[in-house]
Amino acid sequence: MSRDQRIAIDIWSDYVCPFCYLELPVVEKLKREFGDRVVVTWRAFELRPEPAPTLQPQGKYLQDTWERLVYPMARDRGMTLRLPPVQPRSRMAFEAAMHAREVNAFDIMHAGLFRAFFEHGKDIGDMSTLLAIAATLEIDAGPLQDALESERHAQQIDEDRVLAEELGMQGVPFLIVRLDGQPCIEGTALRGAVPYDRLRAVVSSQSVALH
Repeated sequence: MSRDQRIAIDIWSDYVCPFCYLELPVVEKLKREFGDRVVVTWRAFELRPEPAPTLQPQGKYLQDTWERLVYPMARDRGMTLRLPPVQPRSRMAFEAAMHAREVNAFDIMHAGLFRAFFEHGKDIGDMSTLLAIAATLEIDAGPLQDALESERHAQQIDEDRVLAEELGMQGVPFLIVRLDGQPCIEGTALRGAVPYDRLRAVVSSQSVALH
C-alpha cells in the first residue's frame, strides 16, 4: 500500500492535559493493530499560552475535574495519574518533543513527557527538567539544549495552533482522521479522549473508502 493510501491521524494535544495522556494508549493500540496503514502526527496546542494565567493545582476547578473525570477514566484505562503539584507552561516541552522528532526519538520523548508530569509531578516547563528527562531516555542533552535555547521549533508550535484555530478547535485532545494527503478540513473530527472502539471504527470506515 503506497503512502497516499494510508490513513492519517492528526492529534492536537497539550502535555498538561490529562485527557491527552489518557488518549495515548488508545492511539498506540491502534498503531499496533493497523501498523503502517496509519500515520499518526501529534501536534501542539497550548491550552494556556502566555500571557494567560496557569491553573492552580489546589484550586477547585482542577480538584473537581480530576475527581469527577480524570481519576475514573484513568482507572477504566488501567493508568495511574496523579494531579501534579505544579502547572507549568508547556511550550518548551513541545519544543523538546519536536527536537526529539528530528532525531527519531519522538515517541519515547512524547510518552516520557506525559509520564514525567502526570506520574511523577515534574515541572516540564523547566529546561533542566527537560534535559534530565531526555538523559533518562538516552537522548543527547546537548543538541536538545541548543534547540531549546534557540527556540528553533517555536514557529512550528505557532503553525499548529493556527491550523487548529482554522478547524474551530477549542480544546484538546482533538483528532482528525483523514486519507493521507487529504486536507485536515475534509477529515473526520473527534473531540476528547475517545475510546478505542470509536477511534477504530472511524479509521476502519476511512479504510473502506480506499477499496
